[in-house]
Amino acid sequence: MLGLILRFLPFWVREPLYILIGSVFGVRIMYLAVHDHDWVPAGIGTVFLVFTAIRVHTVVKALRARRNPTPAPAPAQLQAQALTPAPAPAPAVAGPPPSPTAPEKDHNAWGQALAAFGVFGALVAAIWLGPHMLPSDDNTTRPASCSDSKDSDHEKLPKAYARTPGAVTGDELCEALNRPDLARLLGTPGETATTASGDNGTAALTDGKVAEPDAQVSFDTYSVKLSATYNHLSTAQYVRLFDIAGDRAEKDVRTVKILGRPAFFSSDHTMKIEINFGEEHKSAPVQQGPLARTLSIALDRKDRGGSYDLTVWSQSGALPPDTALVDIAEKVLPTVLERSAR
Repeated sequence: MLGLILRFLPFWVREPLYILIGSVFGVRIMYLAVHDHDWVPAGIGTVFLVFTAIRVHTVVKALRARRNPTPAPAPAQLQAQALTPAPAPAPAVAGPPPSPTAPEKDHNAWGQALAAFGVFGALVAAIWLGPHMLPSDDNTTRPASCSDSKDSDHEKLPKAYARTPGAVTGDELCEALNRPDLARLLGTPGETATTASGDNGTAALTDGKVAEPDAQVSFDTYSVKLSATYNHLSTAQYVRLFDIAGDRAEKDVRTVKILGRPAFFSSDHTMKIEINFGEEHKSAPVQQGPLARTLSIALDRKDRGGSYDLTVWSQSGALPPDTALVDIAEKVLPTVLERSAR
């Protein structure tokens, strides 16, 4: 419909419309291509811009020809035209005088131009504003949000949190861990977080007196858990316990420094619990799950007790390199420490 309207418009209305259409569509498509990092729309946008450039060249050429009209004929040509006999006038025929058609054509041209501008304006508005005004049919998986898993925003914290200066909550740990670049830090940049949650728990066998919040973010490949334990056991004492038990080599314990704080790596198996909801309502015993790798970091530089524990595991048993856990800790801990200092 728009093509038919443009075909019958005068040159000085049609060509500016072509330029407007090509520039708007070209710039819009190029913007979407750069935003989505997709080079196929970039090629289409380039075609529109090249088409616009050709139309601009045509209009410029016509403007130059209009500003520099054909020079007046020489005197010899005027003399030759004067010697040429004029054709005999046609015999007059009775009837009404001809109607002035030129103004009517100009009126119709301007009416068509206004109609074309109106239709094109409506199309541009629909294309440009449509994605923001109409419901989106995009089925792309969106990253999980920590707020999606909150059962109650007004859940009362255990008393251990009030007794522990600087204790963070599970929600704060979740917000710090659920970073947009977490999948890239894990080595799986194309994945999106499927679940994200935080919990305000307490350490086991402490009668609820030791705060132990945690947060977990899961992807298709890996799951990551960040917890904080506010007890009096230092990382050096933990490493000494591994030496006493004689399983330091088995658990692949390795000491490091993270952000100037004592830290150590360790490996252990997760627990796997299967529940059967069949007729017999039987549940399988607790089994050994896949191997997990943990990086434990002291709460302070002097290692006076307590730790942040960053754990990664996968259902397949594959683990990222230790450098990935270091990168995550160096990105996440500053945010946690900032929340803890408030």
